Amino acid sequence: MELSSEQNQYKKVLISYLEKNQNVFLNEWNETIKINEIDPYKEKIKENGYGMYALVIQTFKGALSDYMLTKLAHQVAKERLEANINIGDFLYNINLGRNIIIRNIFGANIPIAHLQEFINAINIHFDTFSYHAVTKYTNLTNDLIEEKKSYISENHKDKLAVLGQISSSFVHEFRNPLTAIMGFNKLLKRENPNLKYLDIIDYELNQLNFRITQFLHTSKSDVNEEQREEISVLKLIEEIQELTYANIVDASVNVEIDIHPNFFITASKDGLKQVFLNLFINSIDALKDKEHPRILRIDSIIEENERIIRISNNGPVIASELIETIFEPFVTTKELGTGIGLYVCKKIIESNDGYMNCESNENATTFSLHFPYDQ
Repeated sequence: MELSSEQNQYKKVLISYLEKNQNVFLNEWNETIKINEIDPYKEKIKENGYGMYALVIQTFKGALSDYMLTKLAHQVAKERLEANINIGDFLYNINLGRNIIIRNIFGANIPIAHLQEFINAINIHFDTFSYHAVTKYTNLTNDLIEEKKSYISENHKDKLAVLGQISSSFVHEFRNPLTAIMGFNKLLKRENPNLKYLDIIDYELNQLNFRITQFLHTSKSDVNEEQREEISVLKLIEEIQELTYANIVDASVNVEIDIHPNFFITASKDGLKQVFLNLFINSIDALKDKEHPRILRIDSIIEENERIIRISNNGPVIASELIETIFEPFVTTKELGTGIGLYVCKKIIESNDGYMNCESNENATTFSLHFPYDQ
């Protein structure tokens, strides 16, 4: 907007006043700004204040470019990030400088009608600077967070690779003698069908084999190498119920199944069976410390583009901070748990194009398995 000759005259008065009183303005600012003693850029704060004041004068001289203002704003943002000091101090100091200038320019004795235009220009100047500085600071902070997340992710992958090597070595050391023992136990059962305790030995050997298989899965990038097939979830759940019948009776658990007979999932049957078995056993274990009624509920729903299977129990609440890491290896709610089961379950479900969630409140703890609807 083109200024009148009178406005131009008063602008010259303002420029002269700002130049003559520069030290007065800046001394007041230096005495009242917030500076942290551990700030490595505390001397630069004052230097940047002088630079900002000079840019204000350049604004009225018509010699200020957007590049100059943005450059200083980005420089200050970088310094604030590296200083790792509360960004609130920076914003306080900026607005303090604005207030000092606006409050003191009344001493230039410029008529208020003309002075208001200059105050508006100063506000726009400081607002633009703050916008560029905070935007740059935010972008730099986000980049730093992403860099740290990437580092943590890579470090996590390295740890899992080491875990895989250890697991693989562990499995092979134990699998061979275990296979031999299981084979001889079957021969004993065949030759001595009435011999006591062989069924118990067989059950415990199968449990041990199951745990070893879980460790084996931690060493594989693909936990599911089997052919996928269309699975009746109801039939598979009923099969798991039979397998865990002794556990269910021993813990006095009421099992409620609400799955439509035509609810099918295309997946690895053995993989999905292992997931259900693990979730059943976990739920039963969780219910042992609860008063009656003890309820294990399995149901299925279809929502939007997903087929969802939910396995719930009304046992103790899982703490919210544990929920966030419950699918990580070696994280467990059990006193003697390995923390491998849920990690393997998650890998199996993901290998079948699905994902797992866990929610827990006073009413129930629910593990939900999500699969694409178009399978």
